[in-house]
Amino acid sequence: MEHALWLLCATLAVSTLLYYLANMQSRRRHSGTGGGRRRILLPPGPRPLPLVGNLLDLRAGNLHHTLASLARAHGPVMRLRLGLTTAVVVSSRDAAREAFARHDGSLSARAVPDMARAAGFAERSMIWLPSSDPRWKSLRGVVATHAFSPRSLASARGVRERKVRDMVSYIRVHAGQPVDVGRAVYGGVINLVSSALFAVDVVDDVGDESAQGLRELVEELVEAIVKPNVSDLFPFPRPLDIQGWRRWTARRFHKLFRVLDGIVDRRLAEDEASSTSSKDDDTHGDFLGALLELMSTGKLTRGDVRAIMFDVFGAGTGTIAITVELAMAELLRHPSIMAKVRMELESALGNTKAIEEPDVVSLPYLQAVVKEAMRLHPVAPILLPHQASEDGVVLGGYAVPKGCTVIFNSWAIMRDPAAWERPDEFIPERFLDGEHETVGFRGREFKLIPFGSGRRLCPGLPMAERVVPLVLASLLRAFEWRLPDGVSAEQLNVTEKFTTSNVLAVPLRAVPIVIT
Repeated sequence: MEHALWLLCATLAVSTLLYYLANMQSRRRHSGTGGGRRRILLPPGPRPLPLVGNLLDLRAGNLHHTLASLARAHGPVMRLRLGLTTAVVVSSRDAAREAFARHDGSLSARAVPDMARAAGFAERSMIWLPSSDPRWKSLRGVVATHAFSPRSLASARGVRERKVRDMVSYIRVHAGQPVDVGRAVYGGVINLVSSALFAVDVVDDVGDESAQGLRELVEELVEAIVKPNVSDLFPFPRPLDIQGWRRWTARRFHKLFRVLDGIVDRRLAEDEASSTSSKDDDTHGDFLGALLELMSTGKLTRGDVRAIMFDVFGAGTGTIAITVELAMAELLRHPSIMAKVRMELESALGNTKAIEEPDVVSLPYLQAVVKEAMRLHPVAPILLPHQASEDGVVLGGYAVPKGCTVIFNSWAIMRDPAAWERPDEFIPERFLDGEHETVGFRGREFKLIPFGSGRRLCPGLPMAERVVPLVLASLLRAFEWRLPDGVSAEQLNVTEKFTTSNVLAVPLRAVPIVIT
């Protein structure tokens, strides 16, 4: 114990010394002029303290709010020192455009948290692999082709629509009493994603132990990877895993791998049984089937299949469910907007009760509500950190050094007053005419980036932009929603709480009344 403590103190002392040396060298390199040529300065930012840097500046409140507040004082391209790690924070539409349009290739590497390296996961995950790695391109291609291509999404459309009807049926059982909207939608969306991709119901299939364990494990791992970790702030003691988070995460990963292996093994057994009988197997042709076919030909390993399953499941469920809850909260806060959505549904669908995916195309106001909900309340207010892979990147006139972590504050970017009029208000009409009418989710205008932009654009976007409006329209078509007794629209709390994603600090409770 004494030896470990001495080693920790010595390591931190060395880290502190190196911090000062690096800081002095950085000041010499990037300040003043030299050789008759003006040097590009590093971005401005709050003054860092020795060793801890600016960590104390970030300790209060939601991180995206705090970063936005600091950016108002120091500029839309701002430098922070996080322990011994240098980060540049991008907080405006124009700075985001410069980053993604001019330097996308140089900024598309990942700053990988130490816990993501547990059990070798980061080396197989398309979330964490650098975009220059051939394996990243291969895995991304597999997902784009077999999970989220128009053909793949069309083939699984019936499954998604059936799961949305199941969600509506579950809520109908509880009609007339307050329900936790987020929890009800989350359970339904988990089943939707897992059934569409893997033919497994995670929540309802009580007889399947593997499926039952998947939800809890995914949530634990996603939460663990974003936890503050000394190893990410001070690289030198990283091998010691001082807090034990990497070891803790590795155990969870191995448990998750057993769960995923169970799902894979069950499918392989079903396929083998199907091949020896005359019965048709209605699970053939889904995403898991495509993965297993690639594994059988040696194009993917079992480890690749595990990583892909975790990536698409872990990233897909939360975004859809949380966005629906946030959109519902804003509609309940704004009864006049809710009335416009209901009027559009009535006009476009007539007597049709069950909504199908193609129906939502004819609902432009509802689509505008979804866009405005994602703009105002992005599920990922801080995009997964990028990293500069080479020198020469200049943002806002400031140098971004090689190896620097680059943080995109999407919450601040999507509330940039230079890009949006009345940016803090919920106004779906802004997407129906004028300059914002053609703004989409792919981040090409760099002012609506809930899914990121450029090479690191979320691959699950095509599913989310189908499912979110489908779920929202189905809930509004089946029920009239009211706030619980004693709660007025003005009193509804939409304060945010940022943990692994941006959620309501007070979960939304509302009363569904069946529309006959």
